[in-house]
Amino acid sequence: MSSSSSSSPARLIHSLWTFSLHLLTDPRYFTTLATLVVLGDAVLTQLIIRFVPYTEIDWETYMYQLELYLKGERDYALISGPTGPIVYPAGHVYVHQFLYTLTDYGRNIWKAQEVYAGLYLASLALTAAIYKQAGGVPNWALLLLPLSKRLHSIYVLRLFNDCWAVMAAQAAILAFARGWDALGIVLLSCALSVKMSVLLYLPGLLVILFRRRGLLSTMLHILALGLTQLLVGAPFLLHYPRSYLKNSYEFSRVFLFKWTVNWRFLGEELFLSPGWATALLVGHVSTLVLFGLFKWCRSDGGVWQVLGKGLQRPTQAPSTVPLTADYVTTVLFTSNLIGILFARSLHYQFYSWYGTQVPFLAWRTRYPIPVRLALLLTIEYAWNVYPSTSLSSGALVVANATLVLGVWFGHPEGRTLPTATPSKLV
Repeated sequence: MSSSSSSSPARLIHSLWTFSLHLLTDPRYFTTLATLVVLGDAVLTQLIIRFVPYTEIDWETYMYQLELYLKGERDYALISGPTGPIVYPAGHVYVHQFLYTLTDYGRNIWKAQEVYAGLYLASLALTAAIYKQAGGVPNWALLLLPLSKRLHSIYVLRLFNDCWAVMAAQAAILAFARGWDALGIVLLSCALSVKMSVLLYLPGLLVILFRRRGLLSTMLHILALGLTQLLVGAPFLLHYPRSYLKNSYEFSRVFLFKWTVNWRFLGEELFLSPGWATALLVGHVSTLVLFGLFKWCRSDGGVWQVLGKGLQRPTQAPSTVPLTADYVTTVLFTSNLIGILFARSLHYQFYSWYGTQVPFLAWRTRYPIPVRLALLLTIEYAWNVYPSTSLSSGALVVANATLVLGVWFGHPEGRTLPTATPSKLV
């Protein structure tokens, strides 16, 4: 009797230990762990809203700009607020029109925080779904996703509009990974209508569509992406087209040195110089070209073979192998990371563009696990230093560059290529 009762706790502990190991290591338990992570983060997010003070940065400006729009103003040059003019496409306006109504004309910050909490959790769930669809990441890596102090701040303590673009972009990536390219274009259009930073995915997307759909279909998909932006911006384009295009898609915008997270160590003079901007553009384009030429088409015999087939038969897919969800996700995430590495400036809210993608990309390198974790920690550290320092900005650039190089020498087409045996999840 005594022996039986004493063994019961031991059996319970053993069962819990076994279940925990399955949760952390067995792919069949990936969804279970992802659900627990999202639920746990929901609790954490509510605690943050309850106990950490909200900081006003751009919300007041968003609402002020929206009120000008509601009063009938359609000239983007005249839609401004306390922190400056509107510099986002029209989707940003429509999103905040919805929020304006939902939050008592923008005055109920708690309601806005709760909406952004839901947005954050939806983005987290989409990230977990992308990881599961692509594979190649151990279950326990999911536990890294809720640990970012900066991401929680961007969503529920700052209410930045980047969060809406990120969620739509993540949904688009999941659609592309499943082969639902038409839906993916619609979702990516929604993301692009809020923030033009979504264009960083475009180079990788062009490679994916060309290989999977062929030249003609690729052109039609990109045309649909462009036409959607015209449709979204129609209320402004019909009245002040030049003003809208200049302000919502301003590629020549120069950011203030005091807000930069990535290039602080350069000094203000070099940071603001046109020559440095040109060097970054050349580096960005050159890196994308190198990945396109030597990495993203290897499973099809190389880029020239893919281009040759695609140009000879523009209505047919030139790829002879199916593009896996892993391939699609890896290429899109890498395309985004390359753009971030060479960005003219990164502000704190821009971390949301790739924060949840970093663990996935770390597992597309061949670095030992301690090095991968060190990269994640370095990136998170750099984004949490305010104001940025020469040390933090230098560390961020080195970590981002090391991650790009790791993917280049690691698994640039994903770990689960149909022509090769998948690597072990080390």
